[in-house]
Amino acid sequence: MQAGKGSFMRQSSAARDKGKGARARRVSGAPIGMGPMHSKILAGAAVLALGLCLAPDSLIEPAQSLTIPDLCGGVEPCPPLCQGAAEVARSPQDFIELAAYELPKAPDIQSLPPGNLTMPPLPDPKNVYSEARSGNFSPATAGALSRIYVPDLWTGKITVIDPETFSVVDSYAAIPSPQHIVPSWDLQTLWISGDISYRGGHAAVMPIDPRTGKPGQPIDVPDSYNMYFTPDGRSAIVVAEAMRRLEFRDPRTMELQGYIAVPNCAGINHADFSPDGAYAIFTCEYNDQLAKIDITHHKLAGMLQLSPQHIPQDIRMSPDGSAFFVADMLQDGLIVIDPDNFKETGFIKTGVGAHGLYPSRDGKFLYVANRGTHNLYGVHKGEGSISVLDFASRQIVATWTVPGGGSPDMGNVSADGKWLWLSGRYDGVVYAFNTEDGAVKTIAVGGMPHGLTVWPQPGRYSLGHTGNMR
Repeated sequence: MQAGKGSFMRQSSAARDKGKGARARRVSGAPIGMGPMHSKILAGAAVLALGLCLAPDSLIEPAQSLTIPDLCGGVEPCPPLCQGAAEVARSPQDFIELAAYELPKAPDIQSLPPGNLTMPPLPDPKNVYSEARSGNFSPATAGALSRIYVPDLWTGKITVIDPETFSVVDSYAAIPSPQHIVPSWDLQTLWISGDISYRGGHAAVMPIDPRTGKPGQPIDVPDSYNMYFTPDGRSAIVVAEAMRRLEFRDPRTMELQGYIAVPNCAGINHADFSPDGAYAIFTCEYNDQLAKIDITHHKLAGMLQLSPQHIPQDIRMSPDGSAFFVADMLQDGLIVIDPDNFKETGFIKTGVGAHGLYPSRDGKFLYVANRGTHNLYGVHKGEGSISVLDFASRQIVATWTVPGGGSPDMGNVSADGKWLWLSGRYDGVVYAFNTEDGAVKTIAVGGMPHGLTVWPQPGRYSLGHTGNMR
């Protein structure tokens, strides 16, 4: 599968010889700055890959974009899942060198206007989520179909679910390695973000019209693991994970405006913004760090080295903005961050493999999706669960498990707040958790579902990801 015809990526012959179509998101060599525990987790991926590649054909779905080591294990013909993937002994720096892009000359980032001067004011300073409460729809969402959009990393397809009937109503091909479905700042478009596929070595983004539920034409954006928006809506912030940079792009055309390099943030991926939009904090998955980005002046404001042995994932702010909570997949909980002083202040235990974070519609609770494993490649029917954090007390007040095991990953809360929709990343399903009692419905979608979104959602505008609404 190839993304974006007319690609402007260039790759040297030396880079091609080092490993075809590799990407940085999933590698088996220990990234720079990783401790021994990280290395063991990633080394286990080779074992999983070998198991997958030696499994009966009936267990192998057609995979077009899942990156694992090239371990065909003597199976002939080599299963699609194992063809053309990265070599085992690779580091993140190798992958960055492979991504030898020749981008159009980017303007000086300082030439961009200040990013927070025209953002909508915060009505309730004690609750940044007040405008995303149940029923508070923007007129911009009028006519949008009520749907759940699910990207599949394996096949590059989008599965569409009707939340009223809990059934699949559509499915279509999208782009290689679709990672997240991202509501645009103006709520008019849902963007499919895709990172560097090992087959294509190139990425793209693709719009979905929420009024029809159908996709448009892909746009060439070479590395787009995730996407956010400046709080004033002037720029999309494309998270170019393999290149370790944040690209500011036109939020409609995706034309490059400029970028901020974050060379010391290995595995940059998730973010949240301060109440006034002046800064954002991004997590660095592979090297125990956080990056603070000055949105007003478009620059890297600082790096925070966390205490050892973390795998930081999603990040969300407390309603009053006094703390940021960072999901830690390795230590099974939430790292508490003082954002103003940019320091680590505490830890809250949740469940195995804490990953996705979603506030309730009333802003009282934070739902923590515990993926059920420490392994970055995941396990089938792991110790998946949901932990419910009371924002005010910072105590876990409920735990919901998946009967028989599972892998709750990413998603969002329904518009009425009654359901928490999450992908079952390593089990080929989507979960709908009842937020009253934690009972769960399971919908089979196949493949490897990841950053699904619920649409429409209440709120005035979207800061990105799967619906960080304000």
